[in-house]
Amino acid sequence: MVPPQYYLLLSAAVFCIGIFGLLTRRNALLFLMSVELMLNAANINLVAFSYYWGNVTGQTFTLFTLALAAAEVAVGIGIILVLYRNFDGVDVTNATTMRW
Repeated sequence: MVPPQYYLLLSAAVFCIGIFGLLTRRNALLFLMSVELMLNAANINLVAFSYYWGNVTGQTFTLFTLALAAAEVAVGIGIILVLYRNFDGVDVTNATTMRW
């Protein structure tokens, strides 16, 4: 049996990679990928603790999180298409010109 600390370390590493990508990139597609990494890190924690405690509550929450991630991608792709159409690129710093 794999100890839960390994799952927590993996989850922390994936979450840190997602935070790093979110803070350092300007591309909207990479923003979406970074948010997905962070959601997957949370899913690893949920499933690991669900397995460790022997119930399926964490796995149920993981399914809800996956549905949330799918909806987030659908909305995000729409926003990215609007960015590309209006600014000829997906750089999110160009979208600041849309303010007043």
